[in-house]
Amino acid sequence: MEIIRFADLRPQPWRNGEGVTRELVSHPLAASSQDGAWDWRVSIADITKAGDFSPFPGMERVLTVVEGELLLLSVDGSEHPLEKYRPFRFSGDAACSGVLPTGDIRALNVITRAGYKGYASIVELSKKRAHPLFEGQLGILLQGEATATPGADAEASGASADDEGADVPAVPSDPAPLSRYDAVIGAGSRAPEILGRGFLAVVSIDAVPTGPGEG
Repeated sequence: MEIIRFADLRPQPWRNGEGVTRELVSHPLAASSQDGAWDWRVSIADITKAGDFSPFPGMERVLTVVEGELLLLSVDGSEHPLEKYRPFRFSGDAACSGVLPTGDIRALNVITRAGYKGYASIVELSKKRAHPLFEGQLGILLQGEATATPGADAEASGASADDEGADVPAVPSDPAPLSRYDAVIGAGSRAPEILGRGFLAVVSIDAVPTGPGEG
């Protein structure tokens, strides 16, 4: 189980120098958040003043306000009021700027190049039913208290200890406490499970065909 600790991430300047961002994960891994040598990236940006957003030509963006109340986002001259926990999709080619009528905000950004599609959703956690994170997903604790635990291996848990040659399933690992904005990477085997109280952003990245005859 892989956990990305937000406190360990180094803030990096935006491409246009008007703000800072912390990259949670990118693919393939880039040398910096500015070089754009990735097919997709998930990051959290601090927006502390009104101004222009960096362009990302040929890419698609999904932005979600995760701290603060409201961002007035102008996309090619059209204004969109973005409230907390409401993901908004727009083109990286668009001319964008933001105004902060209620003060500073933090925003979760999912940016994808052609060939990938990014999604973001906000789920409320439960202490009674764990939320699993599957391969291609990333879970980010936005608010509250939660722990992450590797899920059971479906194949191992289905085998009987009395079966000849069967492996006894490993004892589950101790729950790992999560701090605000820590991220857990999903997995196909022993998918991590998030248990607690609060809100979790679930980011999914899907590979999609980019042209006729592909995929």
